[in-house]
Amino acid sequence: MKREDFIEQLKNSKDEWDFIVIGGGATGLGVAVDAASRGYKTVLLEQSDFAKATSSRSTKLVHGGVRYLQNGDVSLVVEALRERGYLKRNAPHLVKDQCFIIGNYLWWEKPFYTIGLTFYDLLAGTLGFGRSLPVSRKSTIKRIPGIVQKNLKGGVMYHDGQFDDSRLAINLMQTAVEKGAAIVNYVGVTGLLKDSNGKIDGVTVEDKMAGGSFELKGHCVINATGIFVDNIIKMDNPEKRPLVMPSQGVHIVVDKSFLGGDDAIMVPKTSDGRVMFGVPWHDRVILGTTDVPMKKFVLEPKALDEEIDFILETAGRYLTKKPQRKDVLCVYAGLRPLAAPTKTSEETKTKELSRSHKLIVSPSGLITITGGKWTTYRKMAEDTVNLAIKKDGLENRKCITKTMKIHGYKENPDRSNWIYVYGSDQDEIINLQKENPAFAEKLDKNFDFTVAEVVWAARKEMAQTVEDVLARRIRVLYLDAKASVRMAPKVVSVLAKELKKDKNWEEQQIRDYTEISKAYII
Repeated sequence: MKREDFIEQLKNSKDEWDFIVIGGGATGLGVAVDAASRGYKTVLLEQSDFAKATSSRSTKLVHGGVRYLQNGDVSLVVEALRERGYLKRNAPHLVKDQCFIIGNYLWWEKPFYTIGLTFYDLLAGTLGFGRSLPVSRKSTIKRIPGIVQKNLKGGVMYHDGQFDDSRLAINLMQTAVEKGAAIVNYVGVTGLLKDSNGKIDGVTVEDKMAGGSFELKGHCVINATGIFVDNIIKMDNPEKRPLVMPSQGVHIVVDKSFLGGDDAIMVPKTSDGRVMFGVPWHDRVILGTTDVPMKKFVLEPKALDEEIDFILETAGRYLTKKPQRKDVLCVYAGLRPLAAPTKTSEETKTKELSRSHKLIVSPSGLITITGGKWTTYRKMAEDTVNLAIKKDGLENRKCITKTMKIHGYKENPDRSNWIYVYGSDQDEIINLQKENPAFAEKLDKNFDFTVAEVVWAARKEMAQTVEDVLARRIRVLYLDAKASVRMAPKVVSVLAKELKKDKNWEEQQIRDYTEISKAYII
C-alpha cells in the first residue's frame, strides 16, 4: 500500500470517478468505505494525515450519549446506540464494552440515574452492551478504588463502548483500499472544477509531498472535511456564510492509578453544565472534556491554561489522588465543527448546539456532510452516499456496511499487550520481528512498541512522517508525550530507510516533531 502508487494512479486516470471524497477523518473515510463497498469508483483525498485533526482527539468513546438523553434528544441517542452496536460487532479488536460508574453522593441520585440509564439500555434494544444497575458503596469503592469516599452513598453502573480512534481510522482506510478505493494522504484540494452549466465535475489537487498539481474528474464531490468544511464551500461560493463554528475540547492523560481499577467514572454535571469522564485507555486514564468557543479552526489547536485547570480541579473533587500538572503525561485539544447559529447571540452555548449530522447540497452539486460524531460515522456515510446516488442518478446499489467486517477484525483479542490493536494483522508484525531481529528492538525500554510497528506503519498504513507514526499509528504521543520525543530519533531513522529519505529529511522531521509535541506537554 504505497502512497506513490496511488498518486501515479490518480495522475494517469483518464476516467471519471463516481465519488471524489475530500477529507480523511472519520466521516470521509466512512464515505469512502461505503461508496467503494457498493462498487462505485471512489477516491479519497486528505490534506494532511488520516485523522490528523478532530478524529484522533476524541474521548475514545463509542457511545449513545447520556448527555443527549438528558437534553431530550432521544432520536439521536437511539441512532448512536444502534451504531455503537454495529461498530463493536464489525471491529471487535478496537471497540470494547466499558463499565462506567456514576458515584452517588446525594440520596436521590441512585434511583434517579438508575431509572434514566435503564431507559438508555432499553433504547439500545438487542444491541445493548449490558444492564445498568445500582451498586453499593462497598462495590463502588472496590470497582474504583480512587473515588472520593467521603459522603459516598454508592453508585450506578452502566455500559458504553471504548475504542482507539485513529487506529480505527487507519483500519477504515485499509478497508476502503481493499474494496477498490484509491486513498491518498498529504494531497490538498486547491479548487473545484465546473462544467459549462456551473455544475461541479472535478477537483484540482496539489501533492504536498512531491509537489505538482493535477486534476481529477468525477460525478460527485463530497465535502467531508470536518472543521474545514467552510474552506471547500467557499471554493464553490465565496459569498456563502460559515456553516460551522469551532468549539474546543481538551483532555488530559494521567497514570491509571488515579482510578485504580478497570472501570470508568462519569460525572453527570460539572460546573459548566457538561459531563466529565475518567476513562481507562491503553494502561492510562483520559480525563475530560471541555467545551470552549473558539474563533478559528486550526490543524494543531492548543489547550488553554483555564481548560487544563478546569479538568484537574473537577477530577480532583471526585478522585482521592488529586491530579496535578506534574502528573499530566499528555494534554491534547481537538476542535468540534458545530453548526453555526443563524443569528449572532452571546447566549448561544456550544454545549447546546446540535451534535446531529447535516447534509447540504449546493446549487453546483457539492455535497457537504457536517456534524455528527465518531459513533455515528457509518450512518453518516450511508446517508451521504444515498443522497449522492439520488442527486447524480447513479445506479442504485444497496449499502452493506451494517454487517461488513472492518480491516483487522478479530474476535476476543488479548488486550494485555498493545499489539492487540492490530487485530488480524498482529501475526504479520510478529513475523517481521522474527524475520529480522533488529525489527524486534524496542523503541523505548519503558514501552512495548517495536521497530516492526514503524516498518509496518510505513509499508501498510501509509505513514509519511514521524508524527504520523508516534501520534496516530502507535499513539505514544497521547500516552506519554515526553517519551514520544525520546523515541523520535529511532523512529525517524527507521522511517527514513523505509521511505528512502536523506539526512536532511531526518533532521527536519526531528525539528518538526519536537515543535509539535510542545503543545502536548505541560
